[in-house]
Amino acid sequence: MSKELDARTFAFLDTDEDIHSAIERRLTEITSAGAALHAARSRNDQVALDLRLYCRAAASELTAEIAAVVEALGAQADRHAGWAMPGYTHLQRAQPVTVGHHLLAHAEPLLRDAARVRHAYDSADELPLGSGALAGTTLPLQRKVVAKQLGLPRLTANSIDAVSDRDFALDLVFACTSAALHLSRLGEDVVLWASAEFGFVRLADEIATGSSLMPQKKNPDIAELLRGRSGRAIGSLVALATVLKGLPLAYDRDLQEDKPALFAAVDNALDSLRAATLLVQHLEFDQARLAAAAADPGLLATDVAEALVGSGKPFRKAHQEVGRQVRGGTMKAPWNAETSLLKRDLVGAPHPRRVAARAVEVRRQAAALLGWSQAHPPPLPR
Repeated sequence: MSKELDARTFAFLDTDEDIHSAIERRLTEITSAGAALHAARSRNDQVALDLRLYCRAAASELTAEIAAVVEALGAQADRHAGWAMPGYTHLQRAQPVTVGHHLLAHAEPLLRDAARVRHAYDSADELPLGSGALAGTTLPLQRKVVAKQLGLPRLTANSIDAVSDRDFALDLVFACTSAALHLSRLGEDVVLWASAEFGFVRLADEIATGSSLMPQKKNPDIAELLRGRSGRAIGSLVALATVLKGLPLAYDRDLQEDKPALFAAVDNALDSLRAATLLVQHLEFDQARLAAAAADPGLLATDVAEALVGSGKPFRKAHQEVGRQVRGGTMKAPWNAETSLLKRDLVGAPHPRRVAARAVEVRRQAAALLGWSQAHPPPLPR
């Protein structure tokens, strides 16, 4: 941007209707060519273009931050690939897993979120300029030339749709909301693990605060805020979807309200992802407490039933027999949690070797996402 248009010296005048007229007025003051700026253009297609460029840049930054959280989860999972812990359903102890396996269960949805963000990037990858207010122009525009200069691979196919389409923004806000929901679940797990009742993690000072009244307290503030921030994300999604619901074609001033919801969703997601990275990096697991919980013989009830199945008994009868043993306090497990984990040797299961291998792959995918982010969007001409 030239010095004359620097934001620090640019000022609105009472005669300026909006930012578009202010820019055109200032350009015309600098050069007579400024008077031609609006030829074959409308605020409608200009705003649509600006919002698409913003969404691409935001998607790129979001992808980098998702990659950082995934890398942190992968690194912790690699370090704790073989640390046994209880797995839970209904928040009740169920079967043995490992800390690494559980952490990777939080990485997987974030990888899907990255795919959603990249889809939003692709859906914004069209040039609406040339659509005018809604019906194109009689002037002989070279839309493909402009698209190439801006690094946009496609042209919008319908001028009415081009100025009223905000699906690309909705895609990005949904991706932000999905990531917020997944971070909220991560936060909830950490809150539980950090409680005295679980005691699976110790909270480092970087991710906790003390109580203003109770000297013994150490509160999982970042984890709690990840849960709370998901509410903002859902609010942005509902706000944008409500703006778009039932609008007649083509452009309507209601679409001015797309930006507060979009900007809030992106800013909230970026803040939450950065906080989540810090949280995961500073998790300190208590191996003794985890091992004691994993030694609960009830975790091996399914193993006992499957051992009976292996000897030829139908599963339903084995299930009923082991149930009676558990109720009578007579169940005898054929092995411990560590052996149970070693027997779970199939793709997607918590065998420590498979967990470690998946952690390596997850970190590789995080690095690939970071590389994609660094290459997108293409730089705008200066």
